[in-house]
Amino acid sequence: MAEQSTPKTPASKPSASKSSVPKSSVPKSSASKPSVPKTPAPETSVSETPASKPSPTRVVSRRRLLGTAGATGLALGAVGGAAGYAAAPAADRTALLSSVGADEVMFHGKHQPGITTALQAKGHLVAFDLAAGAGRKEAATLLRRWSTTAERLMAGEASANDDTDVARDAGPSSLTLTFGFGHSFFARTGLEKQRPIALDPLPDFSSDHLDKARSNGDLWVQIGANDSLVAFHALRAIQQDAGRAARVRWQMNGFNRSPGATTRPLTARNLMGQIDGTRNPKPSESDFDRRIFVPETSDPAWMAGGSYAVVRRIRMLLDDWEALSVKDQEEVIGRRKSDGAPLSGGTETTAMDLEKTGGDGKLVVPVNAHARITRPDENGGAAMLRRPFSFHDGIDADGVPDAGLLFVCWQADPLRGFVPVQRKLDRGDALSAFIRHESSGLFAVPGGASEGEYVGQKLLEG
Repeated sequence: MAEQSTPKTPASKPSASKSSVPKSSVPKSSASKPSVPKTPAPETSVSETPASKPSPTRVVSRRRLLGTAGATGLALGAVGGAAGYAAAPAADRTALLSSVGADEVMFHGKHQPGITTALQAKGHLVAFDLAAGAGRKEAATLLRRWSTTAERLMAGEASANDDTDVARDAGPSSLTLTFGFGHSFFARTGLEKQRPIALDPLPDFSSDHLDKARSNGDLWVQIGANDSLVAFHALRAIQQDAGRAARVRWQMNGFNRSPGATTRPLTARNLMGQIDGTRNPKPSESDFDRRIFVPETSDPAWMAGGSYAVVRRIRMLLDDWEALSVKDQEEVIGRRKSDGAPLSGGTETTAMDLEKTGGDGKLVVPVNAHARITRPDENGGAAMLRRPFSFHDGIDADGVPDAGLLFVCWQADPLRGFVPVQRKLDRGDALSAFIRHESSGLFAVPGGASEGEYVGQKLLEG
């Protein structure tokens, strides 16, 4: 768990209005959808993606139904998954949505959603392996289908194929779906020459206790939303869309604090009770894109505008951690537990004074403190955008919590982002005694899809 911060979850506030959602690149229904005017909402987080759309004051229920006879002059006989929603009572169709439900993130854009999008309350990480006999053609068909489903669900519409109705009454709820390719995908599809060097397997680390069955995979999908049913609905749709082309290799479920749970946007806390993510790169910084996204002149060209995601399931040994005094916990991290300020003084955002000593002559921030070791200036400038979820999967056979962090970090090159920092942690991080890396994956996440395209099209049809 690196010292750099996670995108903050903004406090939810009703905003003035909401613009019409761009039409999908595939047919959705024979009924038309009314356009609702909208204006931008006040910015609540520096890490919020520009593709994020503000909340409306008045929205029809989840699907915003593709129109009514009185409003459009068209019949309500919608086809496919939207038909069930068109039959909803008029009062339901015009019900107000809170800002949490109405917040919408755009599917199309230069980068995929779910990277700079503000942290969501619920997340699912799932990896797939292509089925035996499935290759490039089947993969292209699957990514096209997934992209269509993602665009529809992120706009608050029904899935095009046998929608389950799980999220019928909810709005988009900041839903994002993000797609990536694992190292093994390229051999399975005959695209080895297009596999990026940056996707070479991560080195072994001494803190690794990796379960191979829960690591890597041909394809990876990250789902995030501010409503649990909306997130689950997307997960089921993606799994159903996979059909016979791919099977689930592993799935992990996580959570964060819900928007609006605090009086103002705050840096997230992890299950150790520590403020986790104070030094995250910010989109407002001049070198943010260079550090996080692959440049337009990249090789291979299909990764332009993309990023690399390192995914690690990090078990926290909470019984051992909670047995420490607060003072000892703070020395392990190098920051105060109450407000995240460095032990050298100041507030959460105050620069850490690595040379400051106490009355006993010892360094105030210990040499093996996690916050000291993970600083970019202590690792040759290595930086990554951390965007994790916490997890709790019950109590294990020994009676201790199976809980911790679903660590997800983004960088233009993992060999310059994640790897140098993890090697440094491996050599003497005080936090290592209280965590265990149990699974790992590295995925190439291509740039966003343009209107009429699907994610990965430049790779699969190039």
